[in-house]
Amino acid sequence: MKLDEKAWIAQFCQAVKDEFGGRIVCIGLQGSRGRGEEREDSDIDMVVVLDRVELEDLDRYRRVVANLPCRELLCGFVSGKEELLAWEPGDLFQFYHDTAPVVGDLEFLRGTFAREDASRAVHTGLCNLYHGCVHNYLHERDEALLAALYKSAAFTLQAIYWLKTGVYVKKHRELWLELTGEERSVLERVLAFRAGEGPDLEKDSALLLQWAGATLREGVKQY
Repeated sequence: MKLDEKAWIAQFCQAVKDEFGGRIVCIGLQGSRGRGEEREDSDIDMVVVLDRVELEDLDRYRRVVANLPCRELLCGFVSGKEELLAWEPGDLFQFYHDTAPVVGDLEFLRGTFAREDASRAVHTGLCNLYHGCVHNYLHERDEALLAALYKSAAFTLQAIYWLKTGVYVKKHRELWLELTGEERSVLERVLAFRAGEGPDLEKDSALLLQWAGATLREGVKQY
């Protein structure tokens, strides 16, 4: 079944509004569909922020979305507003920039993260990528896991570019045009995997290890 994304999102929003009404702070779209870079089988990453979230609210949400078409594609993030305000600021940097609001907004998050939070997010991301690459190459030898690491690297590259320029480039294809050197090569592989190309365990592990390691050694504070 081919998804009419605009109609599906409208149906989703109406269903959630009918159930939660004035408790809704924001409904938004994240991920590849939020960037306009989706495939037909891409997940629908919906963000729902309510005034608060109890377990019974999650049960109500599950019932509301149970009969939506293409239910198997739905994933995303559900949270209470106050919990989100208390979230790790480095995570909020990416969350804020990657979410396209459909109902309400996320402006209440604008003052919750600063440059140093984005820098910390980059540092943590690089450490995780480096360790993940080494672990996978030595122990798992899993090409799908390597592709997932590259997917994470794309978000780290977005934050690095923002630290360098003050500009957050949401679409990965557009960011690729702005990058050079190993950064561009890493994002090029992300786009290739998304287009259906399989990873080369040797070559792609070498590239990711070299880039993450070199960037760690140079230090995030340079930005």
